[in-house]
Amino acid sequence: MGLGLFVSAMLVGLAAQLVDGALGMAYGIISNTFLLSLGISPAYSSASVHVAEVFTTLTSGLSHLRLGNVDKKLLVRLALPGVVGGIVGAYVLASVPGQAIRPFIAVYLVIMGLIILNRARRPARAEEARDGLGHLAAPLGITGGFLDAVGGGGWGPVVTSTLLGRGCAPRLAIGSVNLAEFFVTLVQSITFLLLLRTVHWELVLGLMAGGVIAAPVAAVACRRLQPRILMLLVGALVLILNVREILPLLP
Repeated sequence: MGLGLFVSAMLVGLAAQLVDGALGMAYGIISNTFLLSLGISPAYSSASVHVAEVFTTLTSGLSHLRLGNVDKKLLVRLALPGVVGGIVGAYVLASVPGQAIRPFIAVYLVIMGLIILNRARRPARAEEARDGLGHLAAPLGITGGFLDAVGGGGWGPVVTSTLLGRGCAPRLAIGSVNLAEFFVTLVQSITFLLLLRTVHWELVLGLMAGGVIAAPVAAVACRRLQPRILMLLVGALVLILNVREILPLLP
């Protein structure tokens, strides 16, 4: 592996984790886009990204936990179902291309992005994770874990955007989703390694190095940014990423 490719992967990982740690999404999407552009197959690309994410999500999640950005009840309610969905998604992607369902995910996320932007216009709520979200957490975790494995990224956009769309406090949603993602990513990586036997370790190391460096900085940014600003940034990011996914499919 050339040094230039390693540095490129590290810079992509750094930028992706800065976005993901501060806004609760997009590490997988950004990193997976980079790997796919190199001609790597969707299954191996997703596997490589998830192995790197084991280390970046652990660093990010612990940083959020230390800063008080994690609601522990919400964490458990998301992580356990997410693990189940992640295992199923990894099995599916290893045998079936995941590209077919990506347009449907993109349409759903565009709708969620619009809902988030609309909520950002309303007066600020008290900062709590809302117990009323409990019934939503299990199906959301399963769906997010499945789509994340199949699409090479998507846990944050699906889970974070839905929680914010339902009124969860931004920093608690982002912090809880980040830490839950570690457990989901860990089992996804183990499943991919068992099925595929290997990943692109050179690129994994670059993505991992950049992500670990950026994770603590991103957690501090999440803590200090105003909730309304976070929601505006998340909503805009969701729309940009997914409108770009939909536009090539239009006649």
